[in-house]
Amino acid sequence: MTSTVDPTELEQWRGWIGRSEARTETLDAEALRRYAAALGEDLDVERRQPSLAHWAFFLPVVAADRIGPDGHPMRGGFLPPVSLSRRMFGAAAMEFGDALVLGKAATLTATIADVRHKPGRSGDLVFVEVDREIAQDGVVKVRERQTIVYRPAGVPVAPIEETRLRVGEVDRVWRPGPVELFRFSAVTFNSHRIHYDLPYAMDEEGYPGLVVHGPFTAARLYGLAAEQAGAPLRRFGFRAAAPLFANQPILLSPGAEPGFVQAVRCDGTVAMTATAAS
Repeated sequence: MTSTVDPTELEQWRGWIGRSEARTETLDAEALRRYAAALGEDLDVERRQPSLAHWAFFLPVVAADRIGPDGHPMRGGFLPPVSLSRRMFGAAAMEFGDALVLGKAATLTATIADVRHKPGRSGDLVFVEVDREIAQDGVVKVRERQTIVYRPAGVPVAPIEETRLRVGEVDRVWRPGPVELFRFSAVTFNSHRIHYDLPYAMDEEGYPGLVVHGPFTAARLYGLAAEQAGAPLRRFGFRAAAPLFANQPILLSPGAEPGFVQAVRCDGTVAMTATAAS
């Protein structure tokens, strides 16, 4: 397949490598409580913080006139202006130290670590790796590398046919609907229209329904992995492989290996895998 990524343009995007920004904010317990509510977890966040609690803070904020037609912030700024039309949160690897202290200031430092191109089966892929560190009083509490994936529009996704999934004793069946997706969009300030605007998701991006947020699924898998471990997790990583859709059952299941969990779509496709260590 012939690449549609111009080498000169790719080198321009790679010029973002090393770019860094820092933000400081006070970690608000009420913001974390709303995040916990969206996940369906314990609202007593002072006693026990919810899965991937750091995602409740340092939310991306841009002016209304800087929002693109898909609901994402316009290209450019901190992230490179990759021209491929679709953008998704593809993977992350995290390390956790002591818990974040609510009511105190914390600083997020984000750095563009890499920009790389790879031809895929459905066309070009561009991966932007972002390193993030959250520190309080000079002590790093969270280290995270996020992988943002850009790809062409591609062909529409056919409706997903449900099959009978085998549900084990420790498996969880999750069927998120539009309200759950809206609440998660709200608490993470994610305005990507595929998660709440059904006509846009179907007519413009070619999906058969509203798309479940990758981070929403990752947080649910984190919760399952922590439950299986019976202890706070020190490491967690996930990789998305296929989209999941609202109003269809998703099987959250531990694998054969300790610390491995996965989200299985209603047609049997493994949509996300994750590994964890306590």
